[in-house]
Amino acid sequence: MKNVLLVDDSATILMSMEQLLGKVVKTQTASDGQQALQKLSGGYKPDLIITDINMPNMNGLELISQVKKLPAFRFTPILVLTTEYDESKRAEAKKMGATGWLVKPVKGQQMLDVLKQVLPGAVA
Repeated sequence: MKNVLLVDDSATILMSMEQLLGKVVKTQTASDGQQALQKLSGGYKPDLIITDINMPNMNGLELISQVKKLPAFRFTPILVLTTEYDESKRAEAKKMGATGWLVKPVKGQQMLDVLKQVLPGAVA
């Protein structure tokens, strides 16, 4: 089973994403970029990272930048799941190494379809 790290400062979003994705992948959560980096530095190796942009301590753009500097995670796909519509932020995230961008709210089936594309074999 594939591992997915969910990073969001909203407990509600984390809970709903865990419920949705927990049926097809193993999930771990972090409430901001700093906590996510601690998990990665502590040996957790997810197959996919899904992050929000606007969070305290370390935002999603900083997280993407930091993760892509780590050799072990250079090729780990990162999806941005945010309320942000701003094209410049989207372009910045892509430049930093984000794989894709989804605007909240995302329907369950849409999320699973994206998961199929980004993590082949994760969803039957």
